Amino acid sequence: MFGSLKNKLKGWLTKAKPEEESEKPKEAKKKEKPEKKTKKIKVKSPSGEIEKKVEKEVKKAKKKAAKKKEKTIQPVEEPKIEESAPETPIEEELEESLQETIDAPVEEKGFFSRFKKKLTEEKFEELFQELEMILLQNNVAYDAVSAIKDALEEKLVGKSLKEVNLEEELKASIESVLINPPNFIEEIKSSLEVKKPFVILFAGINGSGKTTTIAKVANLLKKEKLSVCLAAADTFRAAAIQQLEEHANKLKVPIIKKDYGVDPASVGFDAIAYAKKHKIDVVLIDTAGRMQNKDSLMSEIEKISRVNKPDMKIFLGESITGNDATEQAKAFNDAVDLTGIILSKADVDEKGGTAISVSHVTKKPVLFLGTGQTYDDLEVFDKKELIKKLGL
Repeated sequence: MFGSLKNKLKGWLTKAKPEEESEKPKEAKKKEKPEKKTKKIKVKSPSGEIEKKVEKEVKKAKKKAAKKKEKTIQPVEEPKIEESAPETPIEEELEESLQETIDAPVEEKGFFSRFKKKLTEEKFEELFQELEMILLQNNVAYDAVSAIKDALEEKLVGKSLKEVNLEEELKASIESVLINPPNFIEEIKSSLEVKKPFVILFAGINGSGKTTTIAKVANLLKKEKLSVCLAAADTFRAAAIQQLEEHANKLKVPIIKKDYGVDPASVGFDAIAYAKKHKIDVVLIDTAGRMQNKDSLMSEIEKISRVNKPDMKIFLGESITGNDATEQAKAFNDAVDLTGIILSKADVDEKGGTAISVSHVTKKPVLFLGTGQTYDDLEVFDKKELIKKLGL
């Protein structure tokens, strides 16, 4: 689950962490005394790289000097030995070359080594650029990426990467765009002390796993000793009514259904009346899948919500659809003011950005993640657990 984003975030953190300072260079081994004394050049605390450059320049200059001497030296019977040879142009050239090497700035290695100094806003932009691409490529919506960027920038600008724990700051920045969900069961039980039944409306597009997820929620409620009634308000597809009925039979819970084509709002209304009469705790209303860009169908979900006055309105989306799920959640939130979100197929979602995006864009919490096909494959969402799954 979420393997792609996890691996890429790890790679970015590894790359971004400042390199350890290199150890102080060891003194160069003393070479054998040359035949002729050469002028010593003082090098102030050279780094390893400067020392290598100096040695390279020395070798070059010596080779060059040797060649010139071969050309200029003529045989004489009795060469005069001067007490102190004047500095030759070769020696001057060597000294000048070495000094240039010493004075030249050492080029830092590693993409992020230039961020060892305090980060300016410009350098932060350069640092964040790669992370931004990683997040966008893994289904994190642009708005959420911008929010993560703002949170991270506030923590890093004006500081050196050595002064902060980059992994912890990234973790905190991602957490800041997520909304932690309330305790689902506790909220229902608390409400039941005031009124009964507790009504939950489910909405989403076709094929998102809505009916199966409703069955999973019914199973969870039964385990918590709460009685449940299902309402088959997807009257556009006869197969949908049959599918929900099969789940009701397996779970041994009552289902309220009507004929194909009947007003779906009336099905929910009847289910609530039945629950009141039989003192049932929770009513789960299934609705027809609808695309968020179909105005007539979105108006209908508004009507179902208005007539039945649900205590909780849940959007069901597929984790693997990424930004499509985010856009759908936003449209449904605009239509019925969602309470929370459930993402199905999270177990096969390698990217993981959808959970971050839908929560930030709608400002509503992800309640559960669907992680398989059995009734027990419903995982309570927790933002700290999501961060762990991302390897942070």
